[in-house]
Amino acid sequence: MPDTILVLDTETTGLQGAKFKDDPFADPFFKKSRHIDYDSLDWSKYGDIVVDVGICEVSLSKRTVKEVYSAIVGYDVSTWTEDMRKSWIFENTDLTVEDVAAGKPFSEVRKEVLEIVDGRWLTTYNVQYDLDKFLYRFPWNLEGRFMECRDIMFAARDECKLKSEYYGVKEYRYPKLDYAYKTILEGQDPAGINGVQDHRALSDARVASHLMIKLNDEGKYDPLDMSGRHGSLH
Repeated sequence: MPDTILVLDTETTGLQGAKFKDDPFADPFFKKSRHIDYDSLDWSKYGDIVVDVGICEVSLSKRTVKEVYSAIVGYDVSTWTEDMRKSWIFENTDLTVEDVAAGKPFSEVRKEVLEIVDGRWLTTYNVQYDLDKFLYRFPWNLEGRFMECRDIMFAARDECKLKSEYYGVKEYRYPKLDYAYKTILEGQDPAGINGVQDHRALSDARVASHLMIKLNDEGKYDPLDMSGRHGSLH
């Protein structure tokens, strides 16, 4: 049973996800990737992209949360579409397109993230978003590099018991992170957000981490329970 688990969060330019499951530059015969200069790519051609990454390390037995990584992912934004520039993340948080233009180059961020997560236990609040739509797809392609734990959102759904908005559907719907945090922790604020989710990656990873600890304390989070994981979306 894993005790130390990484909790990762991403902020992105959209909800559709990255465009390619596999490396579009791979040699079609040998199935091997050619060298890619990620930092010179025209990112308007690859679907939605990750612009902010945060990772916390949780010890369930010690009930501790340690912030281990945070980076604004840098890209050449000169080729971005207007839709990318007006993404929800830029319109509703303190993150700006200019921050991304000045951020750490994608190639460096990917290398650093891989060094942290390689061979570790890891989860997110909504694995089908952060992992299936982004980190398991190009240009991250991190599938198989770490072991998944139960989606924190799945455990929160079973605890919050929000009725589905769709008539005839018996399953509960998934709670948003801020609602689950407020409800399950009963107003306590170990993540220090003062009632406001700022929708930045490290902060959201910290919130999800404390939520996971609370659920685990109450016997409602089993890291190895993968029920409800309906396969990947890629």
